[in-house]
Amino acid sequence: MTRPFLSTTAVLVLAASLGACASQRLDAPRTRGPGPQAALDTSVPAVPSGAVTTSPLAPPPGVAAAPDGPVVAPGTQVATAAPPASNVIPEPVAPPPAPPPVVASGRSAVVGTWDAKDATGASCKVTLSSAPALDLYKASAGGCPNKDLAKVSAWDFRDGEVYLYQAGGTVAARLRQGGGALDGQLTKSGASLALVR
Repeated sequence: MTRPFLSTTAVLVLAASLGACASQRLDAPRTRGPGPQAALDTSVPAVPSGAVTTSPLAPPPGVAAAPDGPVVAPGTQVATAAPPASNVIPEPVAPPPAPPPVVASGRSAVVGTWDAKDATGASCKVTLSSAPALDLYKASAGGCPNKDLAKVSAWDFRDGEVYLYQAGGTVAARLRQGGGALDGQLTKSGASLALVR
């Protein structure tokens, strides 16, 4: 049984005839009949629908522009006109007031020698040391006529107050910082006591 084969010649003839038909169709003049294109009326001129306004475009990204000045690329300098000279002399500006003096506070601010003055006007020297004495700090009093103050041997700073202790742990006086002085009272008598530098 033999299969029908198209000969090469027949295939070529068929391809050529199809090509000829296509080229004749493309070369033929086009005629239009009444269709959607014919319905358009091109005799009416176009009319704008509103007022036309213009405004400058925003500068491209990365470029700065002054409100009424030229567009400036980053890193470039633009010469500007000097401001007009004025005959008005500016008034001198007063310097700001000086800040108030800083008064040191806390334990380290009270270390040193103080003049103690009691209610009777008697005075003596009280030294508050930074050397530790168990859980307190060492203190000493010299030439104090008040017996309670003369026995001071330690001190501590708690809650903003200075506590003066006698040997054995009895509180002799409690004082609070006020400016550059310590003001308070003796514990037993309640008499006022001040320590000044």
